[in-house]
Amino acid sequence: MSTLAEVELTVTAGNYRFDGVSFAVDTNIWLIGDENEVLVVDAGFDVSAILAAVDGREVVGIACTHAHNDHSDAALELSDRTGAPVLLHPADARLWAKVNPTRRPDAELADRQVLTVAGTSVVVLHTPGHTAGSVSFHLPDESLLFSGDTLLAGGVGATGDIWSSTSTLLDSIRRLDLPDETVVHPGHGYDTDLGTERARLRDVDISYREKSRKW
Repeated sequence: MSTLAEVELTVTAGNYRFDGVSFAVDTNIWLIGDENEVLVVDAGFDVSAILAAVDGREVVGIACTHAHNDHSDAALELSDRTGAPVLLHPADARLWAKVNPTRRPDAELADRQVLTVAGTSVVVLHTPGHTAGSVSFHLPDESLLFSGDTLLAGGVGATGDIWSSTSTLLDSIRRLDLPDETVVHPGHGYDTDLGTERARLRDVDISYREKSRKW
């Protein structure tokens, strides 16, 4: 039986860089686990800050919601420092290679795959749109969703490049078969809940791209 895990947040800061665009951004790094072990969700910018949050615990995995640099450019160094595998959905392999050209991730994430940390089940949900390989992580026993840039408080991730699709992103969100009260821990900004964001997006069409957050 799955047990309840603790969730911790560390915020790192740096510059998002993609296709000639660069701007400063804060990224949410989430730790799921207990006093002995943690799963790190995303690893952007600052290895030292993430290691300080880990605080000597075993890192069972570094699970990237997608391969943009603000979520993945510290993953390999974190892996080297902790011995933990880097996990990424294979549909983001080409994007990953642009950010981390020297080494591939250690293992692939798959839709409905179940990861385990500290006795807690973490379900991988493939939620493409922001990138082709974007995933979210669902903790069913705690009604939590770690959404990366798929879903943010009051918005979604940007979809203005060849690696993304507005209609696919909105479909991914609408297909989430989870209760409205599910708490959403996003890749940037503040927490929200699935019901609130569903209500915001209910009547949105493909023109929503012009209003999307630039992450």
